[in-house]
Amino acid sequence: MPVLTTRDDVEIFYKDWGQGRPVVFIHGWPLAGDAWQDQLKAVADAGYRGIAHDRRGHGHSTPVWDGYDFDTFADDLDDLVTGLDLREVTLVAHSMGGGELARYIGRHGTSRIRSAVLLSAIPPVMIKSADNPEGVPDEVFQQIKNGILTERSQFWKDTSEQFFSADRPGTRATQGNRDAFWYMAMAETIEGGVRCVDAFAYTDFTEDLKRFDVPTLVVHGDDDQVVPIDATGRKSAKIVPDAELKVYEGGSHGLALVPGHKEKFTADLLDFLQR
Repeated sequence: MPVLTTRDDVEIFYKDWGQGRPVVFIHGWPLAGDAWQDQLKAVADAGYRGIAHDRRGHGHSTPVWDGYDFDTFADDLDDLVTGLDLREVTLVAHSMGGGELARYIGRHGTSRIRSAVLLSAIPPVMIKSADNPEGVPDEVFQQIKNGILTERSQFWKDTSEQFFSADRPGTRATQGNRDAFWYMAMAETIEGGVRCVDAFAYTDFTEDLKRFDVPTLVVHGDDDQVVPIDATGRKSAKIVPDAELKVYEGGSHGLALVPGHKEKFTADLLDFLQR
């Protein structure tokens, strides 16, 4: 398996398909790089080099006990980018991965980055507060952590419904989408699952977003039941200089996997890469 060893000896597994200008995909929580296989093939077929890694404690990467914070995730990403000597990179990030992308630019800048895509991403901040009334109440995050600690297998099965908006009339989310979600979620460490909730609930990426100086596409579904668009995608598009916002009508949190929206996102991504 292709692996990159980080500065603290964590092995980060990654897929590396195709040749050409690199496109690095950063997965959401509680998934793994496998979530990007459709898009990896699409970019490789289009003449790009598609790379998707498993975050520490997820997928095939080292199941570490600690390091589940965005400074560490951003530094892991930097280890991958510099270790493979990638340049002119387009970073594509989903959900929690959007925080990883934002913090990477906040800590490491854009000298190796050509452009960025934030998909259903958590920045600028998730937690509800007086300054962020559209955010998610703290009790929701506590319930998520309790679900993981109490019976995580059933919790992931239940959560997959909301993740893909499979509870909506006329949904195109498949049982396969939900099964794949459960499979990837079960590969995440239980400690990582809980600590990542703390990380993505409370980390504020506003200052990181202000450091973006590359073309940025923000894509978000208006039926995202996990990361509300009004607290995140719409605000990020206003903070990032000259960002482009695309809102998918009826789009779920996991829209890049659901038939219909999946193909639309892939087409939008390829169009963005060609600019």
